[in-house]
Amino acid sequence: MEFENRYGLTTTQKYDCLLFDLDDTLYPLSTGIARECGQNIKDYMVEELGIPKDKIVELSNLLYKNYGTTMAGLRAIGYDFDYDEYHSFVHGRLPYDNIKPDPVLRSLLLSLPLRKVIFTNADRVHAAKALKRLGLEDCFEGIICFETLNPTHAKAASENTEVFDIVGHFDRSEPVSLLPKTPIVCKPSDSAIEKALEIANIDPNRTLFFEDSVRNVQAGKRVGLDTVLVGSSNKVKGADYVLENIHNMKEALPELRKSDRKSADVGYSGKVAVETPVTA
Repeated sequence: MEFENRYGLTTTQKYDCLLFDLDDTLYPLSTGIARECGQNIKDYMVEELGIPKDKIVELSNLLYKNYGTTMAGLRAIGYDFDYDEYHSFVHGRLPYDNIKPDPVLRSLLLSLPLRKVIFTNADRVHAAKALKRLGLEDCFEGIICFETLNPTHAKAASENTEVFDIVGHFDRSEPVSLLPKTPIVCKPSDSAIEKALEIANIDPNRTLFFEDSVRNVQAGKRVGLDTVLVGSSNKVKGADYVLENIHNMKEALPELRKSDRKSADVGYSGKVAVETPVTA
């Protein structure tokens, strides 16, 4: 295998790739980015889609629960909008200064002679900004992001789209199977993870997947990945390992200690390849 030859790994090495979620995985939830992002999504629903403010909390919770992201749910039930404009609104006002450089994580990542790839539901601009703030932009072979899995979409000229009443659907105790499908591909969909693995030429049987989301971890497990739940001390179904802090990955994961070598740091020249196919 080319990768093994490049890094001098043996065929007995359990993992040859580390697949990382970005937000609340490579930096802590305490930055407040997730909270601000959630508020921006609610503001977008009111200001850009005209949804009544008193309906937002229930609606956004239902969409997130049933579609993986609020964005995917909004498209499923009939709202039409430009994807780039949505991401600009939701991420453009985030307090990125709250994300601090992490030289400890940088050193840790560079010391591991394994492929390292980001897999995020976020858009490419957000991913690049967050990695730059962390000082990790050259630590990963590539990024699988929203644009990798989803074609560009601009809002249609027609304003007459009928919106599916998802709140009423559940009030009537109708089955989840009758919900409309979303055109957006994202975690925790099994097919989204499988598509990402295919694009990046990643063997799930030799990959360790780091995530802060329990349902994303469980989806990863279903497609054959070994999984690490980050930000928790409680093991859940679908998680092979748990880490309270990403900095503890070597101490907590024996297989990574075995892969560590006293050699030059393993980095990637130039900026990380964002949104393009990643190859071995």
